[in-house]
Amino acid sequence: MSTPTLMAAPLGQPDLSLPYELDWYGCDLKSGRIIEDLRSLSPSGALSRRLGMSTTLTATLGLPGAPSGWEAATDQGRSMLVAVDRATDTPLWAGMVLTRAGGTAQTVDLQLATPEAYLDRRYTGTVTLVQQDQAAVCAAVLGPALTDGPPFQLDAPATGVLMDYSVQDGDDRTALSALQELMGADGGPEWTVDVAWNTAHDGFVLPLRIRPTVGVQSTSPEAVFDFPGCVTSYSLTESYEAGKGATVVQARGEGEGDGRLSSSAYTADALISSGWPRWVYRFTPSAGQSDPIQLNAHASRALALMQTGARVWQVEAAASVAPRLGRDWALGDTVRVAVESAPRHPAGADVTARAWAWELEPGSNQVRPILVEDD
Repeated sequence: MSTPTLMAAPLGQPDLSLPYELDWYGCDLKSGRIIEDLRSLSPSGALSRRLGMSTTLTATLGLPGAPSGWEAATDQGRSMLVAVDRATDTPLWAGMVLTRAGGTAQTVDLQLATPEAYLDRRYTGTVTLVQQDQAAVCAAVLGPALTDGPPFQLDAPATGVLMDYSVQDGDDRTALSALQELMGADGGPEWTVDVAWNTAHDGFVLPLRIRPTVGVQSTSPEAVFDFPGCVTSYSLTESYEAGKGATVVQARGEGEGDGRLSSSAYTADALISSGWPRWVYRFTPSAGQSDPIQLNAHASRALALMQTGARVWQVEAAASVAPRLGRDWALGDTVRVAVESAPRHPAGADVTARAWAWELEPGSNQVRPILVEDD
């Protein structure tokens, strides 16, 4: 493996060998329409995303030179900031403005959260479904959040997997907690909220994608993070800590004593018979969970993920020469990690793993995918 050679872009083409340059837009949260181009905005730290979870970011807006509509473009609870990769015109990250603070300083500080956080401020109401497709169940718990909210576009084709689901309005379950519960069950659907240009290219929409598996999975992915090459450092963490490794798993409902509901005990019989010890893990998957079928589904999924422990690659790469985020790979995709030789892997390593999260620091030209090996 050789270190990538930087070459000038053809005339008229964007130069993807340069560090990321982001254009920041302040938008109306409800419609997604652009209010202002916020050229004086600077994030403090890395932009990040995670499957099925929200992330946060602090940003600073310089007031000298800020556009006249900056207040409307950063209004707390009513605005959304979107970062677009200038070289590819690809929206990479969106964050709702939750707090804004300023005074005698020449700057205003903003606290942002990705749109998944909005789903924790809307409730499911009462939903009772019997033998319905997983996508229909997700759409039902999301129903209230799709009215009078951000410009979500539900993208939930049928998964082909039927399930029962019930939640009462009195349970005070948020759409976020319900989606996370569904994703945590064995064979449960994955979900994420992306950001994309609207058809008029004057604002943004938020595709809320629900799939059996989010992203593009391939045994031979084209996106390769190589060392030596674009990777500047990496660490492989292998863990059998509580909650990360177990050969016997049980999911428990709430309550105490004999009246407490429990799943069956799911056991990695093949591993135990081959010499592994019995590592037991009991957990309560979500508040108010009382359906034995769902408890079994959670326990089965947990065992599948935990029986041989977790293997997580934390990769740091030079963003300007690494596979381009949003063009070559995205959240949920499989990528390849190719190590020629390193102290941890003197004979090299070549693995395929999924991007469960990522971080991007344009100012320091660093991209950090968080990659999980599937069994």
